[in-house]
Amino acid sequence: MASEPSKELIALDDPYPDRDYEVRCTTPELTCVCPVTGQPDYATVEIAYVPDRRIVELKSLKLYLWSYRDEPVHHEAITNRILDDLVTAVAPKQATVETRWLVRGGITTTVTARHPAEASLG
Repeated sequence: MASEPSKELIALDDPYPDRDYEVRCTTPELTCVCPVTGQPDYATVEIAYVPDRRIVELKSLKLYLWSYRDEPVHHEAITNRILDDLVTAVAPKQATVETRWLVRGGITTTVTARHPAEASLG
């Protein structure tokens, strides 16, 4: 597998498809570019999901998150896009993506997106 940024999330078979359990992935290394100022933005992203038949391969998740490094995108958009791409890749029973952005302009921002919309993990 390459070690370059990639928008491809690789799905693997769930080793316990008959059991509900939660997978939680957290990294403080999500970066993108503010589409208004062009300045870098930094966030911790936490992804929690209950698999159905597939799980996400972790190196592909790392490369996927890395692919946003130079992309101009708003906090709300990147959070929802990560959720949409995860749902497309692994079709989880439930999923939550939360991004916690470092202070910019004196404001700390946290964005949370859920699938299905009424689901809540953690």
